[in-house]
Amino acid sequence: MYEPNVVGDWREYDEHAGLRVRVHGLEAAEPPRGRDDAAEGMTYFRLRVTVENRGERHLGIHLEDGQIDVRLGPDGESAFIDWRNTQFIEGFDVYPLRRATAVLFAAGPEAALSLIDVQIQLRVDEEWTDRRLWTGGLGLREGTLAPATGAGRDGLAGQVSNFLRDQAEEGTA
Repeated sequence: MYEPNVVGDWREYDEHAGLRVRVHGLEAAEPPRGRDDAAEGMTYFRLRVTVENRGERHLGIHLEDGQIDVRLGPDGESAFIDWRNTQFIEGFDVYPLRRATAVLFAAGPEAALSLIDVQIQLRVDEEWTDRRLWTGGLGLREGTLAPATGAGRDGLAGQVSNFLRDQAEEGTA
């Protein structure tokens, strides 16, 4: 069973030697060019997606709209993504020992921001990679595996893994 990453974790891509990616910098933040009217009454947050090339050749990276999905709360409702303020990685050649970072601004109901799931699917040299999932939330420190309030299981990543495992077992029963 695939286990999600915790916000702040690096994830290697087996299909592209030396390529790794992470979702990090998840925090409440106002967008630089002002709020979108469609996000009225919602709380804005920002996250970063960094792609690093530790391989021996350059890789053409695409991370644009439609390749990032952000879900909020225990029901996984879609976040409002502010495309106007988001900075993508569009056709950038990442050379060895270099990085490229996308900055995404999104918004959602404040009560749902304690659980944020971010799914990324990179396009590398015109080939799609497998989807990767990171989980975190506002008010949680990156890489923190401490149990959430009232949680009886071992940390956020463990809770998510256990939930997904339980769902998979229900689907096969």
